[in-house]
Amino acid sequence: MQDDDFFLFTRQMHGIRRLQVDQADTGKPRADRQLIERRRQQALQTTSSLQVDGLSDLFVIDVGAEDALYWGRDGLQDSQLRKLKAGQVAFEGSLDLHGMSVEKARENLWEFLAEATRLEVRCVRITHGKAARLDGRKPLLKSHVNTWLRQHPQVLGFTSCLPRHGGTGALYVLLKRSMLEGRDE
Repeated sequence: MQDDDFFLFTRQMHGIRRLQVDQADTGKPRADRQLIERRRQQALQTTSSLQVDGLSDLFVIDVGAEDALYWGRDGLQDSQLRKLKAGQVAFEGSLDLHGMSVEKARENLWEFLAEATRLEVRCVRITHGKAARLDGRKPLLKSHVNTWLRQHPQVLGFTSCLPRHGGTGALYVLLKRSMLEGRDE
């Protein structure tokens, strides 16, 4: 019986050649080491078109998607920050950064705050989103906005919004007023 099976098998395999490679092709392309190295070198080069706005990305404070943010500059009265957190300071402008790259969001945030300052706006809302990432890393825009606002000279303080205004995906931002209108707290 075994001889018959072997005979039938060899007859079926007639004209078939044995594979020389015993590894399966997974279909995954191999990494192009030269391309990877070239991209690394390009990433290290600074571009001359980078706008210097005083906002640093050197040390970004990572925050979680559901983390409530709360910060006030030295000298800001606690009562003002509590009112801001409670939504008792009306915001007069709003900026939505959803879907933007970090650089585009930075540019839009800088321009928006400059315009709000020029118009003597006291409080604005900035929606950065929560961006819960599948890879488990912290939300990029939320972390960057948190870091940038702490560095901006016109920002007195900020806090996460009430749920009806975006919750932990948005911020109320308290801005300085000029001396013409009155002294800031």
